[in-house]
Amino acid sequence: MGKWTRRAFISAGVLTSGVVVFGIAIRPGNRADRVKDLIASDDESVFNVWLKISPDNTVTAIVPHADMGQGVHTTLAMMLAEELDADWDQVAVLEAPAHKEYANYALAKGYAVGDVEFPSWLVDTVDGFFLTVMKAMNMQITGGSTSIPTTGQAGMRVAGAATRAMLLEAAAKAWNVPVEELTAAKSRISHAGSGRSGAYAEFAPAAAELSLPVNPVLKNPDQFTILGTDVLRNDVPTKVDGTAQFGIDARLPGMKYATVKASPVFGATVKSFDANAIRGMPGVRRVADLGDAVAVVADGYWQAKQALDSLPIEFTETEHDAVEQSDIFRQFEADMDAATANGDEITDMAVGDAAAALAEADSVVEAEYRVPYLSHAPMEPMNCTAWLHDGICELWTGTQNPLGFAAEVANVLEMDIKNVRLHNGYLGGGFGRRAFPDYTIQAARIASEVNFPVQLIWSREEDMRHDHYRQASISRFKAALDSTGKPTAWINQYVEKHDPKEAPYIPYGIGNQYIHYAESATHVPWGFWRSVDHSLHAFFTESFIDELAFTAGQDAWRYRHDLLNHSPRFQKVLDTAAELSGWDTALPENFGRGIAIHQSFGSIVAQVVEVEISEGRAIPRRAFCAVDAGYAMHPDGMRAQMESGIIYGLTAALYSDISIRRGAVAQSNFHDYPMLRMDESPEIETAIIDSGEKIGGAGEPGTPAIAPALVNAIFNATGKRIRELPVRLHDLTDEDIESRDIV
Repeated sequence: MGKWTRRAFISAGVLTSGVVVFGIAIRPGNRADRVKDLIASDDESVFNVWLKISPDNTVTAIVPHADMGQGVHTTLAMMLAEELDADWDQVAVLEAPAHKEYANYALAKGYAVGDVEFPSWLVDTVDGFFLTVMKAMNMQITGGSTSIPTTGQAGMRVAGAATRAMLLEAAAKAWNVPVEELTAAKSRISHAGSGRSGAYAEFAPAAAELSLPVNPVLKNPDQFTILGTDVLRNDVPTKVDGTAQFGIDARLPGMKYATVKASPVFGATVKSFDANAIRGMPGVRRVADLGDAVAVVADGYWQAKQALDSLPIEFTETEHDAVEQSDIFRQFEADMDAATANGDEITDMAVGDAAAALAEADSVVEAEYRVPYLSHAPMEPMNCTAWLHDGICELWTGTQNPLGFAAEVANVLEMDIKNVRLHNGYLGGGFGRRAFPDYTIQAARIASEVNFPVQLIWSREEDMRHDHYRQASISRFKAALDSTGKPTAWINQYVEKHDPKEAPYIPYGIGNQYIHYAESATHVPWGFWRSVDHSLHAFFTESFIDELAFTAGQDAWRYRHDLLNHSPRFQKVLDTAAELSGWDTALPENFGRGIAIHQSFGSIVAQVVEVEISEGRAIPRRAFCAVDAGYAMHPDGMRAQMESGIIYGLTAALYSDISIRRGAVAQSNFHDYPMLRMDESPEIETAIIDSGEKIGGAGEPGTPAIAPALVNAIFNATGKRIRELPVRLHDLTDEDIESRDIV
């Protein structure tokens, strides 16, 4: 190995053009000693940073991801326990602290190089490279449906298998027998020849001193005893009995409460306010100018809110004060037209010669679709408790990036990140919103002006009007059809590209494709929203393919099926959803059925919706879902995530609309930004396909396909094609329904 350190592998390395170069000097090694004081007591044995074993034989999985309801703590613990051959009844979970040693190197590694297998001598170096990068970026992120495919596969399973090997080696030395004669099961090691058996805890102290295997052999699915089963989620009991601790549940001696009011128009700042107007109000402790917002601190939240509502505040004017939602869409239209006219289109993907195929088409189909801005609207509003004392800043909150938030606060307070301690609780909904640290920074700044702990709570109105929003967009299509109705060209232009890159791409076998977009920035802050760009592009593409099927006079399911002949995996997911729904069975009067399929975050999801049209309203009655994520580690969790994604997507498709009035968000609470209620929710049936392909995600892939499946069902029932969301903006009464033959 000496010659490598003298030449190419001497630096931190680079990642470019698909080539990875790693530095030997940045191997992470066994980092147990660096985190032991953070996660374990003196009598517990720590193995790397991922798990510890207690004297009572409890195995604790240290999970570097937040739980916002997706059940990731349970599934990641299952992945570790499976490879460890642990007794699931003796497995506990601890969320990793906000510490650089828990930067998500496994996430970065999995995202960058996927399932690439490195030689054993290089594995530690590869891991060290990604750990160094993620430490530098302060990334301890939960999002993008990456936890299971990356941290689970490259972190928890490997850690479990490596620890099992270390325990077996320690037992072999203790009993003076060959390690090959030992077996492990249910957190115990046995030696058939001598009849001896011992708990993992007996060998853990000695095993923790051994060298960590870097490339342990992992199990095949047919060897699983924990993965693939429906174990009880570890968070459910505390959420049922009310003992689960969310960020907003923090309580400290002497704690006061704060709430804020930011400038209604994004980009404006505080011009003036009259603090004297509220000084005599009960409980008021302080008024703080945060630059773009004003905070009031009081003995109770209600006192703070009442005082803030009574506080005269004047904000600066901006160039966006007169902007209306209609202005934004006119801007989109103009920028799209200009890009086309001037040849300024930004090419997203080009295959074949779409223009030539269009010119030779038997028929051409065109359509335009629109979606509004969307808020995250989590049930638990933004909140953070901050306390500056003894040279440190402590934070209690719910965040999708604990280490990143700690770094942001350290920067604002001009402190060393080592002096910022963030305690992460359960998240009462995240969906991307809790990846932005604005509320945590506000809490820290307020706390820096007082000598007691402060819990900042945003009102629902503040939460709705100062989100980081899923973008509004327009998407235009042209398709060429031959004499049989088969598409020979697909042209798509849309506004603004975010993430992921592949969101606008289609799975269908169309030989000529040109997908491009125009930039059209607005003053409305953008943010990650559940499934990110997939949420809007699936609506666009799967609505349009449905229009092509109808134009061709063909069945919506079979039309898609035939265009997926090159992809049996996609066909199986599509067919499973259709068959699950009883696609060819008759429906009652005023009912319709629609289908859609989309791949996101490594998982393929097809959905069918049955909708009833009643008194001008579309009511989803049943939803059928087929999902292929490679392998469902926790099938019950997978089904729950599909159900969650469907409900979230139906809420957005039916109701959600953030609109801009005079530069500001017009909506304020659930009366004008309604949610899907329990009595409106459909029955949901999910089929899981374990294809054995690369592991995909679950938290987000259930959302994209549901909106197009819904509007396609509405068309099937009414003949009215909905090309702009939300559905509630459209009149579905009989007088507004076109008569036509449904295929």
